[in-house]
Order: sequence, then structure tokens, then C-alpha cells
Amino acid sequence: MGAYLLQRLAYSVFVLWGALTVIFVAVRVVPGDPAQMMIGTYASAEEVAQLRQRLGLDEPLLVQYGRYLVEAVKLDFGDSLRLGQPAIAAVAQRVPATALLALTAMIQALIVSLPLGIIAALYRHSLLDRVVSVLSLIGQSVPNFWLGIMFILIFARWLQWLPSGGIGDWRHLILPSLSLALLLIGVLTRLVRSGLLEVLGEDFVRTAYGKGLAPRVVVVRHALPNALIPVVTVAGLQLGHLLAGAVITETVFAWPGVGRLLVDAISNRDYPVVQVAVLFITAGFILVNLLVDISYAYLDPRIRFR
Repeated sequence: MGAYLLQRLAYSVFVLWGALTVIFVAVRVVPGDPAQMMIGTYASAEEVAQLRQRLGLDEPLLVQYGRYLVEAVKLDFGDSLRLGQPAIAAVAQRVPATALLALTAMIQALIVSLPLGIIAALYRHSLLDRVVSVLSLIGQSVPNFWLGIMFILIFARWLQWLPSGGIGDWRHLILPSLSLALLLIGVLTRLVRSGLLEVLGEDFVRTAYGKGLAPRVVVVRHALPNALIPVVTVAGLQLGHLLAGAVITETVFAWPGVGRLLVDAISNRDYPVVQVAVLFITAGFILVNLLVDISYAYLDPRIRFR
């Protein structure tokens, strides 16, 4: 396991370097002068030249790239052009809000999808199974932005039970987390059902029943852990997306997370913030995928990392 972790960490450094390189190239291939777009169309030529000099855009590309990588290692991406503070600090302030929203949505999805998937698998082809399958398909098909708008209209405008946006107490978290969780519930429920149906036909499950173990023990202790590997994989990828910033949901509900900050930074040509936000997204995916791979060994002892 130690060798595997070291190998994955080496891959992670390579992925981060690739992400930083893509950001560097993307900022410089966008049509127009980056300095002009950052400072605005009404700035004078002298102000644009000063900004280009301050950002080092008047130097050769290789020099810019080398200095950019050195500053990235130091976690120094410069100051936000709009917020007037270090870009990394601006993103760090938004991380807790995004993490809270993502983890809440994932917990809600797991609490609901695991029981539903198990029930649908145990009562295969029954009316209950069909109802769960249809609801799961609907949950997968409904767009998050439409669902968020409907939640605001029904629960915030018409019923006035919950706030329509912003961040505050626990009531502000309900609508955005539910709009994210419903999609995850649909995906994870179908995965739990299909995975459990496949495992229930295995020899070790029949052996467990033959030993006289209670059905609950067979399902929970023997069948379910082996059926959870694809569920953990998809849940990890979805959590990576959520940690990256549920851009649409955060925008609809005015949730002050990384996703909304990234949209604002792109709109305002605040490239230092864009660079840090994309780096955070990449690091979030790497961390989640590493945790998912490690969890495989605990869910299925047959898996060994060499």
C-alpha cells in the first residue's frame, strides 16, 4: 500500500503540473490582450502597459512559464484584480461553503439511495422495485438548474418556508443541497440495485445462506460490501464534481462557494482567481480519487495494490 500511495502522489504532481500548464496556455491564447481584458476597455495605453509589466506579460513566454511554475510551488498566484486581496485567500474563503454544500448533498444522497437500492434489489420485479426505478430515472433526468428554480418558486416564493438564497443558518442549506442530492440519489440507487443483484447470485452468498445466516446478515455483511465498489467509484467522482463547485446550483441559490467565485472571476477576467480555483478543482479530484482507490482494499480484500 505504501508503494502504491507514493506512486499515486507522483502521478498527482504530474496532473497538477498539467493543470497549471493548461491554465497558463489558456490565459495566453484567449483572443485579445490579457492585460487589456483584465483592466477594462476604458483604461489608457499607459495603464495597460504598466499592468503588463507588473504581470510579466512583456517577457518571453518561456520566462513567464518558468516564473509562473516557481510562484505556483510557493502558492503565490498574485492578487485578485477585482477583490484586492491575494487570489489564494479569496478562494480559500469560499472553500468551506462549497465543502459544506457538497458533503451535505452527498450524505443526503447516501442515506436515501442505499436503503432504496437494497429494497429494490431484494424485491426485484415487484411494484416497489418499479416505483423506485422510475423515481431514480426521474431524479437522474431532471436538470439541477430547473430543479433549483422550482424549489425557489415553491418553497421560497409560494409557501415562504425557506430562504431563496444566500448563506446563513441551516435553512439556507436545505434547498441547494436537495437540488444536488436528488441527482445523486437517482444515480446511486440504480447502482446499488444493479450491483447487489449481481452479487446476490454469487456462490459465497448461497454458501452464507446455506450456513443458516439470517438474510439481514447475509445482505449487510457479505453481499453489500462487494456491491459497493462501483457505488464508491461513482460517489467519489460526484463528490469531486461537487467539491469543484456546483457552479449552476451555487449561482441559482447565490451560494458563496468556489463555483460561483469562478464564474464571477471568468466574467471579470480575474485570471489570478481563475488559476487558483482551477488548481483547487484539480487537487479536489486527485484527493477524492486517491481516497476512493484506498477504500477498494477495505471493501474487497481480494484487491491488493502492488
